[in-house]
Amino acid sequence: MKYRISAPNIIKADVKLPSSKSISNRALVISAMAGDVSRLENLSDCDDTDVIVRALNDMPETIDIKAAGTAMRFLTAYLSALPGETHVLTGTERMKHRPIKILVDALRRLGAQIEYVGEEGYPPLRITGKKLPGGKVSLPGNVSSQYISALMMIGPLMQDGLTLMLEGSIVSHPYIDLTLCTMRDFGAEADWTGVDTIVVKPVEYKPSPYYIESDWSAASYWYQMMAMYCNEDCHVNLHGVMDGSRQGDSQVKYIFSMLGVKTKFESTQKLVPTTAALTCHDRTLPRMDFDFTHQPDLAQTLIATCCACNIHFYFRGLASLKIKETDRIEAMKTEMRKLGFVLHDFNDSELRWDGERCEREADAVMETYDDHRMAMAIAPMSIILGSLTINHPEVVSKSYPHFWEDLMKAGFRIEELD
Repeated sequence: MKYRISAPNIIKADVKLPSSKSISNRALVISAMAGDVSRLENLSDCDDTDVIVRALNDMPETIDIKAAGTAMRFLTAYLSALPGETHVLTGTERMKHRPIKILVDALRRLGAQIEYVGEEGYPPLRITGKKLPGGKVSLPGNVSSQYISALMMIGPLMQDGLTLMLEGSIVSHPYIDLTLCTMRDFGAEADWTGVDTIVVKPVEYKPSPYYIESDWSAASYWYQMMAMYCNEDCHVNLHGVMDGSRQGDSQVKYIFSMLGVKTKFESTQKLVPTTAALTCHDRTLPRMDFDFTHQPDLAQTLIATCCACNIHFYFRGLASLKIKETDRIEAMKTEMRKLGFVLHDFNDSELRWDGERCEREADAVMETYDDHRMAMAIAPMSIILGSLTINHPEVVSKSYPHFWEDLMKAGFRIEELD
């Protein structure tokens, strides 16, 4: 499937954002350990959450989580702590090449029984659940926060609880804090006891009503569009977000304020769903330097935005992009070159654009690499190009299933091509 996306002259939109995938996935696994998932409200309907719902409901012998990296990490830990059951956890070909050895090694040290079905260090996994003794375990602080969160969430089920020590610099800190907050909302006793140590006590979860807020990662694409238009006649209202959100990507409102997009909340009551009104203002930023260590999912959005707005940039903290749904650094370099922007990467974790241009590829078809964030970050480039053709647009279902419908409601024309 291909879409040709044509942008309107200005944008005026009211958008009901999807529910947070990150919170939904955490709340689902924790609720399952509490014994009742029926009290979750506003659960995400994206693919990544759906695979966890299906796994928890059906619990087949072989669980296929497809391309859902969060599901692979969270369910690896969850199934390890589920006494008396054996399951094979598998996914797409890309998933079978995404490393999981660090998590498996940590779980084994805590007493888990896990075998590799295929290549050592990668899915599929055969997991035999048991009551885990728990105790102390160390992990590098610069690994995926999903490994850390997966271990933390099963800590209350361990006989001796869990003491998790993180070595070196800690990346994606907000995602770890989000996990701690969600755990505590379900009765867990878990917290930082130092700058590098998390202690989870063996106190069982309790079922609880739980409302899941809208997704700030999804909001980022609307901020991106507003920055690209840079027109005071444009406005976007984002419904269901929270001021003071625990989501790390809620920092998008501060990042884009530097690019002339201002945010005003209808209500400033903390942790209550409200509407954020986005407006455009003059910007004077000629260059942007930013470290994405704690907000890696915003990187593609800002890369495309800065290129479109002719803002030179130097971005750091991108190491985790190499092991996402695709190598996002290489993918962005390739696709931006098609549009005439030459990006340079360094040290597998840094990306720079100093204004270097090349000839734009005629009739370019933008690839999505089976990566939802590639599709959503690239689509707004139609604003500066007039129109743009994108391959496999259906990948947005991974986190924002109604993205294209929302674009059409905002005035974009989307034509399906053969």
